[in-house]
Amino acid sequence: MTYISTKLKKEFLVESIITVHYFEYMNDFIFSGESHNFWEFLYVDKGTVSVQANDRQYTLSAGDIIFHKPNEFHAIQSISKKAPNLIAISFDCHSPSIRFFYNFQCTLTLEERILISKIITEAKNTFSSPLHIPSIEQVQLCENAPFGAQQLISLYLELLLITLKRNHLENPVMSSRINSSIKDNLPEEISSFMKRHICDNLTISSICKTFSISRSVLHTIFTAKHSCSPMAYFQKLKIDYAKELLRSQKMNCTEVAHHLSFSSLQYFSKQFKKAVGMSPSEYISSVKGISHL
Repeated sequence: MTYISTKLKKEFLVESIITVHYFEYMNDFIFSGESHNFWEFLYVDKGTVSVQANDRQYTLSAGDIIFHKPNEFHAIQSISKKAPNLIAISFDCHSPSIRFFYNFQCTLTLEERILISKIITEAKNTFSSPLHIPSIEQVQLCENAPFGAQQLISLYLELLLITLKRNHLENPVMSSRINSSIKDNLPEEISSFMKRHICDNLTISSICKTFSISRSVLHTIFTAKHSCSPMAYFQKLKIDYAKELLRSQKMNCTEVAHHLSFSSLQYFSKQFKKAVGMSPSEYISSVKGISHL
C-alpha cells in the first residue's frame, strides 16, 4: 500500500507580530491617529470610544472590535464617562482571505473574546516589553518564555481570524448556536452575577444558594474556568472596577473603598497594591502619565 500525503490549505498565515498592547486609559483619552503598512485590530474591553478609519466614523463599546487594513489612517477618542480599556494587536498577514477584514467591525461572541484573552496571556509570557506603553514600537522577547509561547500567539490569532470569518459571514447558523450555548453557560452566568453585585460582600454560601450548586461544584467550575477560587476571582473583579472608577475620576480612593464595600481604606489600598503592584494613588499618577505620552 502506498500512502500519499495531502497538503492542507492555510486560509490565514500570520507572518509576524508587530505589537501587542493592553491599554488602561483615563476617561478623557484622545489618540490623534496614525497609519502604517500592516494590519491592526482594536478591541474595546471596557468603555466606549469613537474610532475614525479614513473617512468613516464608528462608535465602539465593550465587546466590539474593528480591523484597520494596511495604510488606513485611524484615530481614537473616549466618549463616555467610563475610562476605556483597549486591546490593540498589529501583525503582518498577506493571505488572500485577509481581505474579508477590509472595513470589518462587529461585536464578539464569548468564544472570540476568549481567543483574544489567550493572545494577551501568551504575550505576557512571551514579551519582556510592557503591554501598556503605547510608545513601544517593537516588542522584546523574553529569554525564559514558556515552551511554544511565540507559536501560540500566532496560532490563537489565526484561529481568531478563522472563527470571525466563519461566525460573521459563512455560517450564521453556527453563530446562533454559539450564542445560545453561551447563554446557558454556568461559569459565565456566575461571573455576570458577581459583576452585578460588584459593590456587595458576596459569600460562597450566597452564590451557591443563588445557583443551587454545592461549594465543591462552585470551586471546580472556577478552578477549571479561571484557574482561581471564586472569591479570588470576585476580588479581581473588584480591583478591576476600582481601577476603572479611579481612572474615570468619579471618586477618590476613600469613596472607591466604601463604594466597593472594603472594610477600610487601608485594607483596600493593601489589596489594590497586592493585585496591581502599586498603591491607588501611584496607579492614577502612572496612568495619567501614559495617557499624555
